[in-house]
Amino acid sequence: MRITITGALGAGVTAKDLALHWIAKLGADGARGHAIEYAGEAVRGLSIEGRLTLCNLSIEGGGRLGLVAPDQVTFDYLKGRNFAPKGAAWDAAVADWKLLHSDPDAGFDREVAVDAAPIAPTVTWGTSPEEALPITARVPDPATMSGGKQAQARAALDYMGLEAGMPLESVAVDQVFIGSCTNGRIEDLRLAAKVLAGRQAKVPGLVSPGSAQVKKQAEAEGLAQIFTRAGLEWADAGCSMCVGMNGDLVEAGKRCASSTNRNFKGRQGRGARTHLMSPAMVAAAALTGHLADVRPYLEGRS
Repeated sequence: MRITITGALGAGVTAKDLALHWIAKLGADGARGHAIEYAGEAVRGLSIEGRLTLCNLSIEGGGRLGLVAPDQVTFDYLKGRNFAPKGAAWDAAVADWKLLHSDPDAGFDREVAVDAAPIAPTVTWGTSPEEALPITARVPDPATMSGGKQAQARAALDYMGLEAGMPLESVAVDQVFIGSCTNGRIEDLRLAAKVLAGRQAKVPGLVSPGSAQVKKQAEAEGLAQIFTRAGLEWADAGCSMCVGMNGDLVEAGKRCASSTNRNFKGRQGRGARTHLMSPAMVAAAALTGHLADVRPYLEGRS
């Protein structure tokens, strides 16, 4: 299956928003049984970190795996890293990797086209990654849906404590979480820190880097200090609140803005209510105490 994403992502829109957008469009089983190749200008414009987020979330749309054909962005990322070939071996490796792409006349079982331009920062409102909408939207009305989707939406709204027609930006949160294998990379932390720098969070939150290496790098860059000065807790690397590990839980009935990959019932703790979004959007929710559009908070910040 090939998902071709044309155009460019707008300001404040990330790979996480892109993934939630296509999953909402096709459904949580929209890519069931398929290997997904991501292609198009928007994908080529992503960093390796963004591509990893996109591929990581393929399973949330039913995919077996996600991949992006290697290009110069890939080679630049790998060059000089531990275990990367050196010298002539590097040149030979790159020549070999350049062949790892689909042929121009390759046939796919399914082709999907997505326009990146209209995609806005996106959040989930229900208990599946497919139950996602632009932050500027309202909680949907199950009565407008058909078949099993209607019953699923009613159950989701009941669990999430939401009412149809509510503006998503009016939904208050009790806490926030930035982290996970999906969105705990250095690029994610940099963008969230850009939103939070010099500002104060209105709700408590936890920031858990995706690896020990990322944690060390974030501390060296001063990102950890930005989070703590904003009032958030800087934690060790790990799964943490993504799956409610090591005591990092969301209490029953509490609402969490989270950069993780799943919002199933009880995912962050029994009775926890999880809204998925990008790390930058989580930072905006921390500042406002409710789901919020991050774009105004990035204006003027290069």
